[in-house]
Amino acid sequence: MRYAAVGILAISLLASLAPDIAKAQSVGVVQSEILVVDPDRLFSETRFGQRLNSEYLAQREVIIARNRKIEAELEAEEQALTAMRAEKTPEEFKLLADAFDTRVQTIRRDSDRTVRDLELSRERAPVIFMRTVEPVLGKLMQDAGGVVVLDVRSVLLRTNVIDITDVAIFRIDEQIGEGLGDLQTPQIPQAVDPSEAPDPAEPQD
Repeated sequence: MRYAAVGILAISLLASLAPDIAKAQSVGVVQSEILVVDPDRLFSETRFGQRLNSEYLAQREVIIARNRKIEAELEAEEQALTAMRAEKTPEEFKLLADAFDTRVQTIRRDSDRTVRDLELSRERAPVIFMRTVEPVLGKLMQDAGGVVVLDVRSVLLRTNVIDITDVAIFRIDEQIGEGLGDLQTPQIPQAVDPSEAPDPAEPQD
């Protein structure tokens, strides 16, 4: 999964915040003013990132299963409606067919909206992730005596630049674990389920 570079990666601190060399060496971090990190690996290899991705995939499977169930129910209802055609006057059948079509359109709109909301939550996941791990990266930069952390994907050529991705993954797992909260994934609507919809042939209040 490819994620857009997040501006949070460009973290810089005042020189007064950088620790002295001895302290930095004591925590086993290689010294460099310019550091790079791979945000894709941070997201895919940390427990927190994996949890966010798992939540998205689980919600996606729920939506897929629900849509398949509704599709099967609509097909059965359409077949039943077609079988009723010979028993109804053209006017009666048109009312039933129009009501069925309206319900199908409503279900489709709700389904499309749910999918869009889920995809928005997936797009927010890297931003949520980077905001949460920013303090960890900031402390790691201090320990390395760095002044900037760059997205490795935006660096065309590099020399004497330290990649802190592996250390960052370790520290994020150690300090954040799976994280708190969730993606605020969309609630799956149930009211539009055909099995729960009113019969269009019955008079409504």
